Amino acid sequence: MTVGLVIVSHSARLAEGVLELVAQMAPDVPMAAAGGAADGGLGTDYDAVSAALRQADRGSGVVVLYDLGSAEMTAELAVESMARPDTASVVDAPLVEGAVAAGVAAQGGADREAVRAAAMAAGRPEASAQTTPVVGEERETEIVLTNEIGLHARPAALLARSVAGLDADVTVTFGDQSVASDSVLGLMALGARAGDRIRVSARGAQAAEALRRIEDLAQRGFE
Repeated sequence: MTVGLVIVSHSARLAEGVLELVAQMAPDVPMAAAGGAADGGLGTDYDAVSAALRQADRGSGVVVLYDLGSAEMTAELAVESMARPDTASVVDAPLVEGAVAAGVAAQGGADREAVRAAAMAAGRPEASAQTTPVVGEERETEIVLTNEIGLHARPAALLARSVAGLDADVTVTFGDQSVASDSVLGLMALGARAGDRIRVSARGAQAAEALRRIEDLAQRGFE
């Protein structure tokens, strides 16, 4: 089962738009939007948030992101009213960036705490860097991006997902910038486009498998 994602916003269109974006990178993650007041105007609605929590929870819990302060209050009240409040986390994170990071983490099979951490680290690519040394020989490969949009949103998400869960610390380098492979926003910020050459290094027991997966993904033009 996959951790769910709920977006609480004062605007129904904003909440739905964020999930539309995330769904392009995390198609298998259960999501629900709770945007706008009960009368259809701007605001938040407790009943709508409660319904969204039920809709997005498939058994592995839910991570909730919000846009403004009063939306946080509504979200926390709805969570506290759940039969099991400990299965949901309201996260203070950038709405769009946090939702993207959370969605990709959930798509990769991360648990609720890891999905929450991914959302909180959004906007800070360095936060996803490995802090515990990974044992194993380091391997490296160079890849020429042949897909039209390079490491844009969806290709970056596919790269991150391709090595999620492997026992390997993977880093992608373009020019003088390096980011961890699990940072979708960091990968996008590299600005690597079609025809550019990136360097991928991996260390750990499954380093070779990590490089193989990324090379295979690139050969398929990132789908």
